[in-house]
Amino acid sequence: MQVGIFAGKVALVTGGSSGLGEATALKFAQGGAKVVIAARRAEQSARVVERIVASGSEALFVPTDVSSAADVERMVQAAVEKFGHLDYAVNNAGIAGPRFTPIADVTEAQWDEVMGSNLKGVWLCMKYQIPALLANGGGAIVNIASIYGLKPSDIGHGPYSASKHGVVGLTRSAAADYGQLSIRINAVAPGFTRSEMVDPNRPGAAERYQALVERHSSMKRLGQAEETANAITWLCSDAASYVNGIVLPVDGGSATRMY
Repeated sequence: MQVGIFAGKVALVTGGSSGLGEATALKFAQGGAKVVIAARRAEQSARVVERIVASGSEALFVPTDVSSAADVERMVQAAVEKFGHLDYAVNNAGIAGPRFTPIADVTEAQWDEVMGSNLKGVWLCMKYQIPALLANGGGAIVNIASIYGLKPSDIGHGPYSASKHGVVGLTRSAAADYGQLSIRINAVAPGFTRSEMVDPNRPGAAERYQALVERHSSMKRLGQAEETANAITWLCSDAASYVNGIVLPVDGGSATRMY
């Protein structure tokens, strides 16, 4: 049996099949938590579940499209039915949407898809997670925003940026609603972090991402998923027991230098 800071706890991670979600799920498991992986991709999610089980903890995969209320309600019900309660939720699922596209060239379908996943999805998740947390006496939620939820996108990424600004506002509002009920709700705002979405090994991508980190990170490098996972799990832990309604950038620091 694992013993750690999350022993006896249950954590739900949306978009947990890869990247930041996978790193966060594994970090919870390392701390002793039982983990629910909610994602659309079954094969990748199964591999994450296998890694968690191999580490000595328990895990469950629930196929989920976070833009669907029925899916999200079923996701939370499955978590509680399997493990008895819910302590933490990390709302990470999201999509990039159109890139290098001026806002007037974005289609209505593209706009709706991004908002459905990135903003409506976070709202739906909290809508069904919060009653489960209240039934357990409280807990913590971390929503995944972005540095583009704190400043404009500079790469023709308007719908994504708008959705992440929405996540910031939604997080702060929900934190005010439920802080007195023992539910802490925070967000992290990752900078450019290695993932399927940010892959410098794709042809022609290395120079592009180097230019972006020059503009957006005083450390002049991409982040690692584990670095953001450390911040997420800290926000859920008792070490952050008086932290509520913040948006924590994990971006290597603002790039304000002149060189």
